Amino acid sequence: MPSSKKTPTGRYHHGDLRRALVEEGLTLLAESGGSGFSLRELARRVGVTANASYRHFANKEALLQALASEGFRRLSAAQHEAEAGAADGEQLLAAGRSYVRFAHQHPALFGLMFSVIPPQRRGDELSEASRASFEALRQAVARGWPGAAPEPARVTRAAVRAWALVHGLSQLSLDGQLDWLEEDPLDLAQSVLAGAV
Repeated sequence: MPSSKKTPTGRYHHGDLRRALVEEGLTLLAESGGSGFSLRELARRVGVTANASYRHFANKEALLQALASEGFRRLSAAQHEAEAGAADGEQLLAAGRSYVRFAHQHPALFGLMFSVIPPQRRGDELSEASRASFEALRQAVARGWPGAAPEPARVTRAAVRAWALVHGLSQLSLDGQLDWLEEDPLDLAQSVLAGAV
């Protein structure tokens, strides 16, 4: 947790300003429903000068990449937690439900993670965070594989199939494409995923 203390001028001094900017950036992202805010506004909310924020993020895209990276880390953590609390044989299903739940709880962050920053412009932090998230899914698929350990290529294909299913369910639901079913999105995801596992 970043240490913050008020200075005599009314500004805050942060022991970890980058972390404070990311945390407040996630709050602004959720409040605005998208990336329609400036680094200047973020700096004001944190209680530092705009120049101080530029020491950590060269521009707004760099900040957005840091937010998306944090999103991937939080998504992975939520999936790990869901798997850890699931009964034997239900871990992958629990991780899938967790993915859909994360998308519904953080729609702006989910959108930022997957659609705003083209892969060719992703920096090292974001590339690594997204790869690590997929690798965690690949390992979960491998752990749940029945019988002898399969070839790595088969595990990767199965992981892509599982990801496509939960991501497609999440995106269709967020876009309102499943509203006509008049079913709670998480209940729908539960039944669809249970039938697919």
